[in-house]
Amino acid sequence: MRVIALLVVTTSTKPRSYKERKMFNDNVNVKGELRITVTNPEGNVKHEVVVPNLVVTAGKNFIASRMEGTSSNVMSHMGIGTGTTAAAVGDTALETQAGRVSLTSTTVTSNSVAYVATFPAGTGTGAITEAGIFNASSGGTMLCRTVFSVINKGAADTLGITWTVTVN
Repeated sequence: MRVIALLVVTTSTKPRSYKERKMFNDNVNVKGELRITVTNPEGNVKHEVVVPNLVVTAGKNFIASRMEGTSSNVMSHMGIGTGTTAAAVGDTALETQAGRVSLTSTTVTSNSVAYVATFPAGTGTGAITEAGIFNASSGGTMLCRTVFSVINKGAADTLGITWTVTVN
């Protein structure tokens, strides 16, 4: 009895198909949304809205820098303002800041981070139309900015924001 083995080797110079290349291409997206609630001194909700936001270029650069190490301070403050110019990827500050406060909490859940801040009575009063997240009490790096329809915050009102940033 004789055993014959045959080994066939082929090589192809044909490039991989788009579908094959796409299997190895992973896009990472960063998006956010914030819930803004204004309450009066008695604790009654006067206004509540959910708004999408823009993660600006400086914010994306900040996220990338955090993968390498801790070269920058973590996001620690939220600002509100009265600017009305549309948010743009090149933004580095609010257009017209009316107030900035320390975050009251930051919670990481899977691929999302929820930043929470409260603007108490007397802070950030007026016709509020923009908000941003920062890593300093003044100046600093801005992670996100959004512009929205006017939310009137009276001198005695409290404005709370829960801002969720998701990486997917």
